[in-house]
Amino acid sequence: MKKWKSQILEWIREEYKFLLFLILLYFILQVRVNYYIITGGGISDVSSRIMVEEKYQSKGSFNISYVTELQKATLFSYGLSYIIPTWERESANLYKYTETESMEDIQLRSELDLQAANSTATYWAYTLANKEIECLSSHIYIVSIATDKKTPFKVGDELLSMDNQSYEDLNSYREYLQTKQEGSEIKIKVLREDKEEELISSLYTLNDRLVLGINLQLIRKYETKPKVSIQFKRTESGPSGGLITTLEIYNQLTKKDLTQGLNIAGTGTIESDGTIGTIGGIRHKILGAVDAKADVFLVPSGNYEEALEYKKEKKFKIKLIQVKTIEDAIKKLEKLDI
Repeated sequence: MKKWKSQILEWIREEYKFLLFLILLYFILQVRVNYYIITGGGISDVSSRIMVEEKYQSKGSFNISYVTELQKATLFSYGLSYIIPTWERESANLYKYTETESMEDIQLRSELDLQAANSTATYWAYTLANKEIECLSSHIYIVSIATDKKTPFKVGDELLSMDNQSYEDLNSYREYLQTKQEGSEIKIKVLREDKEEELISSLYTLNDRLVLGINLQLIRKYETKPKVSIQFKRTESGPSGGLITTLEIYNQLTKKDLTQGLNIAGTGTIESDGTIGTIGGIRHKILGAVDAKADVFLVPSGNYEEALEYKKEKKFKIKLIQVKTIEDAIKKLEKLDI
């Protein structure tokens, strides 16, 4: 035993420079870089996250599509992305509105986007299913600071009033600002960490409009009959599941099963006017759906050309359906023949 230990110590003495190099290399490779590494995609059945009282049963499934990311990349994973063909690099700056925005701001915005998507999905599902829905309250949040100028606002502030005037929609606030002059000081009341605060900010001109340099998100709270509960994981934040969320709620509300026993995946935001918005990472999402053996993939119009090209390139057999609005998606699923 002593001989064995002495041999190890002798080897360490002889190779200490190499060992120090390995230790140093290890720590260098763990250094974070300003990139995300997208490593793949997948799908997830949303029926376990959405529950309508006395719902109709479905023989198939609606599945949200997602991409898998390494947050944030290390020098090691960044280097691997040049070797592994399915890994892609994305600058973290693409997620930022300003240089000073933090990762916490990005995460909070993503969570607010999810709440807004669920709210809009609920409205459209109940409206199109001819079920009772009533708006109880409207909440407007600051989701990003669109300027590098000094500003008193923070991501997550709830906008309560401007110059003591309160509105329940975004356009009313925007129109109010256009009645002012450049440089005018606006008194804004916000709710921040459960406390009301009064802020002062000056208007400036951007693209021929007077702005405060903030982007807003409207989230409405609804009372529905039958009741609906939506519970997504914190890691599933963001707006891109809006289309599938709407379809799942609608399918639970109506007797005719839109899935027809198929596993349907898809992606796309649901906008206030019912249009389906473009998303990122479409190739990874289609690949994830193919790997999970989905039968159909719903694609926003803005992503359809790229999706079709990728399907042909990889010779996938999955059926792609282009959708422009939520009504368009429902009609095409009703007529679906596979």
